[in-house]
Amino acid sequence: MILVVPSLIITLMYFMFQNAPHRPGAPTPFDNACLIMLGLFPLIIMFLITSITMQRERVSGTLERILTTPLRQLDLLAAYGTAFSVAAAAQATLACIVSFWLLGLDTSGSPTLVFIIAIINAILGVGLGLLCSAFARTEFQAVQFMPVVIVPQLLLCGIIVPRDVLPDWLQWISNVMPASYALEALQQVGAHPDLTTIALRDIAVVIGFAVIAMCLAAATLRRRTP
Repeated sequence: MILVVPSLIITLMYFMFQNAPHRPGAPTPFDNACLIMLGLFPLIIMFLITSITMQRERVSGTLERILTTPLRQLDLLAAYGTAFSVAAAAQATLACIVSFWLLGLDTSGSPTLVFIIAIINAILGVGLGLLCSAFARTEFQAVQFMPVVIVPQLLLCGIIVPRDVLPDWLQWISNVMPASYALEALQQVGAHPDLTTIALRDIAVVIGFAVIAMCLAAATLRRRTP
């Protein structure tokens, strides 16, 4: 399901927008929507999978047994993060292949850049999932972090309302949310044939958020489950 569901949803979107009108020379509605989904799907899905899986590891006692070894918390989370990121890379690869080569997604920038940003967003989702799982006592609580951590980012990153027309106080909140930079990087790739300074900055910001989330997750990892 991790591999297939995103591609199926993107395919459904293709048929939804197949007959939607658009201005000549402008990106099609499918191109705009698919580009957003390729970037945000990995973030959302990997956040859910990581937070639930890590909470299950805590409940089963697996984490406690591993942490009795000399292994450090950061090393442990890096190992879990690498495993989840490999799954995310496979998901992003399949979704990009389906979108670009089967459904005809067209971007001004290179599809490789879209793929790289999708992988970085997946790693961000892994980091946020690892961090939030430290504060959840059950798998249900892990899922409840979704509307707290992910949904506000989706609302304020510019998908629904452009960020520059938001009230000033919402713009400030949007500016400290990593999804805002992830979406902006994708939009830059969609509009420009070369990697722009803005896109490069946004990618660096998202990577920074992912690293910080991973370090905070290691700092909050408990050696004993209450």
